[in-house]
Amino acid sequence: MNIIECVPNFSEGRNRRIIEDIASALAAVSGVRLLDYSMDPDHHRSVFTFIGPPERVVDGAQAACSRAAELIDMRRHRGAVHPRIGAVDVVPFIPLADAKMKDAVDAAHRFGPLFGTRNGIPVYFYGAAALSPQRRELPDIRRGGYENLEERLKDPNWKPDAGPAFFNAHSGATAVGARIPLVAFNVVLNCSELKPAEDIARSIRQSSGGLRHVKALGVPLKSRNLVQVSMNLTDYRETSMCRVFDEIKAQAERLSVEILESELIGLVPRAALAGRPPEDYRLKDFSEKRILENCF
Repeated sequence: MNIIECVPNFSEGRNRRIIEDIASALAAVSGVRLLDYSMDPDHHRSVFTFIGPPERVVDGAQAACSRAAELIDMRRHRGAVHPRIGAVDVVPFIPLADAKMKDAVDAAHRFGPLFGTRNGIPVYFYGAAALSPQRRELPDIRRGGYENLEERLKDPNWKPDAGPAFFNAHSGATAVGARIPLVAFNVVLNCSELKPAEDIARSIRQSSGGLRHVKALGVPLKSRNLVQVSMNLTDYRETSMCRVFDEIKAQAERLSVEILESELIGLVPRAALAGRPPEDYRLKDFSEKRILENCF
């Protein structure tokens, strides 16, 4: 059974009406199952997770992402702490069950040109779907963010892979990719000063010489007067959640701060928990429904 997971990230985390409208557009597509969606006002971002056969998932992504592009105006997007280049910031396709990475790449390559042309949005392919080595890593595509996108599009080296090669002020640009399951894992510190979160993020992320396959930022949670180490574990098989959590715990103790809680965004493969109970990670709002394998 070929199943593809799609996890689009939208640059809207405060207006519930918009997010529910996007969810309704997705729900109207037969053959796909919306497993989870969440809003984060501090990140000013929402993440959807849905699955289905490859052709139906592409249809679902078109419906949800086109509705998001219509409703979200990047000219009004302020206060986000998460990197982003567009209203529909990133659309990854992930192979599950018997599906192969080639199936996810094919889905990405079917979705990208149609979405970009239909909505007038520049599209860049990343991950396994990348058409050039310099675009394989998502941070390279996001560098400079939405605010520098207009200038970047003037560079011939950053001509989009699909869609128009001009700046769409309303919607920005979209990164479309194919990858293995990613673990979006955030750890909240029981303090309001940002520096401890920034120091811990710097010590654990691969780009600063830390743990492999870990991307991390220290971000403020202004709505709660707390700070967070916000992470993507791009290959949990090589650097596990427990390895990352234990390192953060050790660093936090060294800095005399406490871990308040942690959270998962979206779903995770069972193996990502490495056999440890959720309580070991201080995970909030966790249930068996968050385990990916329980959904198909």
